[in-house]
Amino acid sequence: MTIPSPEAPRHPLLDESPLPYGLPDFAMVRDEDLEPAIRTAIDDHAAEIAAIVGNPGPPTADNTVVALERSGLALDRVLSVFYGLLGPDATPARLAVERVVSPLLAAHRSAVMTDPGLFARVDAVHSALEVGDLDLDDETARLVRRHYRDLLRAGAALDDADRARLTAIDTRLAELTTEFGENLLASTTELAVPVTDEAELAGLPESMRATLAATAADAGRDGWLIPLGLPTVQPITAWLDDAGLRRRVSEASLGRGATPGHDNTPIVLEIVRLRAERARLLGLGSHAEHVLAVETAGTPEAARGLLLDVVDAAVTNARNEAKDLLGGEERELHPADWAWESERLRAERFRVDDATVRPYFELERVLRDGVMHAASELYGLRFAERTDLAGYLPDVRVIEVFDDKRAEPDVGVGLLLLDYYARPTKRGGAWMSSFRDQSRLLDSRPVIVNVMNLARPAAGQPTLLTMDEVTTMFHEFGHALHGLLSDVEYPVFSGTSVPRDFVEFPSQVNEMWARRPEMLARYARHVETGGPIGEELVERMREAERFGEGQATVEYLAAALIDLEWHSLTPEEAEAVADVDAFEARVLADAGLDVPGIEPRYRSRYFQHIFAGGYSAAYYSYFWAEVLDADAAEWFVERGGLKRDSGDRMRREVLSRGGAIDFLDAYRRMRGSEPNTAALLRRRGLDSSVVGGRRAAATGQS
Repeated sequence: MTIPSPEAPRHPLLDESPLPYGLPDFAMVRDEDLEPAIRTAIDDHAAEIAAIVGNPGPPTADNTVVALERSGLALDRVLSVFYGLLGPDATPARLAVERVVSPLLAAHRSAVMTDPGLFARVDAVHSALEVGDLDLDDETARLVRRHYRDLLRAGAALDDADRARLTAIDTRLAELTTEFGENLLASTTELAVPVTDEAELAGLPESMRATLAATAADAGRDGWLIPLGLPTVQPITAWLDDAGLRRRVSEASLGRGATPGHDNTPIVLEIVRLRAERARLLGLGSHAEHVLAVETAGTPEAARGLLLDVVDAAVTNARNEAKDLLGGEERELHPADWAWESERLRAERFRVDDATVRPYFELERVLRDGVMHAASELYGLRFAERTDLAGYLPDVRVIEVFDDKRAEPDVGVGLLLLDYYARPTKRGGAWMSSFRDQSRLLDSRPVIVNVMNLARPAAGQPTLLTMDEVTTMFHEFGHALHGLLSDVEYPVFSGTSVPRDFVEFPSQVNEMWARRPEMLARYARHVETGGPIGEELVERMREAERFGEGQATVEYLAAALIDLEWHSLTPEEAEAVADVDAFEARVLADAGLDVPGIEPRYRSRYFQHIFAGGYSAAYYSYFWAEVLDADAAEWFVERGGLKRDSGDRMRREVLSRGGAIDFLDAYRRMRGSEPNTAALLRRRGLDSSVVGGRRAAATGQS
């Protein structure tokens, strides 16, 4: 490993940052340094692995497994900066670096994870543990089992020929997933919908028109420009009275990932085929089987069963909703019109729409008096802005987080970076990530990032949020809390390093505070008058919550089942698929989800979660986690709502433990009982009599 001399200048990427909490010194990071730093860090990590393998002493937990956990720190640092910048600010220079380094990183990871010498040493430690020859604390024992499992799953036990093929597949998949993301970003930008006649914007509030005008100006265009978000249904269509413009927006959304020069069709097919071949090399029936073996669901059948159990109820509700929206007209509802018709009926029936509620949800008040206040009440956290520390862009805020449970409450637990506004180079959606993870082994405190894609208001105007955007803020903050409150020894277990179908549980349960009456009374105040949101309006909002649940559930189930079916294919079945659209249509028809007027939340060509993210075969996990979330939300209510003792219990059993726990056991310890799907069905307004049979198998209940 390269060790700088005391006189050597500090490297802004490879060396530990001198800033508080190890916050990267973004002012010193140059794009031209990224690729060389990554290459150097790969070489250093390879040398560290060689030293572990070449250790002449017998394998022990410390000199092999813990040493493996300590290795690659420089690589972790540079990659956290690189990918931490790439998501919210994917400049052409960074995209070019990604194209080069993705296959290098995949090959390096494969070389490490399939190294026969490394596997032999870890296997020896694991065998000693399993026969009772090692006396290890619980977390270290979990570490040994975790690394042994991960090496097996990576193909370390394969013969030379199969390991070589696996490395080739991993390298090619890295290239393909990178290309998929680039195509999606490019086509999303390319398909932004221009408007030159203001009359077409009828129904759109003036503040939103100003935002679209600013977006057009930033892109060097006249008039207005409607950018596209990640899901199929673009929220702006709920406001657009012009049916022609709604259809243009809808068609643009559906066309992403299919434009000339940015067509993801062949990429989707090749990814699916390679993932299927990879699973077979590892002795498994499908990629889904490989992925779910380490999720709380356990098997594709369990995940599929949970989804299929609610299809009938969701479809019935959705068809009834369509009849409601059409008011008895004998026609099919066009997908471009569903959100608009729904917003009209919602406003008429409940006298509540986004135009009514947005003035009560000003960004800063939601953040301070809503999101942060809930965390303070539940977990004893305090938040202080650090204007002396800089984020990666001027509009990224840096918040220091303190914890009154610490022995030294004035010593912070970590930093939280907030990046809320959309920009042309930012990938779509909202997410949490980290520049640094908590670990007692490394004496490391977390640096967490929350990212959203809010429309930037016109100069001098406040940022007003929809209820959905408020909910997203609470959701991503739930992920942030999972990272900030982590208290583990080993970085592999830190914070959100948990199965995909458990990671969404803390974030989704945090959403409940957005709608609690005691919270709304604090943060929902009119941006002009300062007056609190009225109880009558809150009640109407509550009544309207289930409105549209059928449609929302159907579009989600459709996307989740498309994901599962792509990744349940054998190599032969994957090779036989030539038409992406026909495959999707068959999946929806077989599941009974081909409901007129409802598109899947994501179509395959722009399904970033599964083809350029970490959710392949795991998009079902949001629904699985919602079973836990809905059940836990009722538990919080039973215990009086926003109470510190409930927060402390969730923190102790779940949030602080990261991946160093048995996840369902941890939930049971917190809740005091098994998770139950009944709470989810009540929340979504779905008729529980329709589900029945497979529910127990899907949730592990007996």
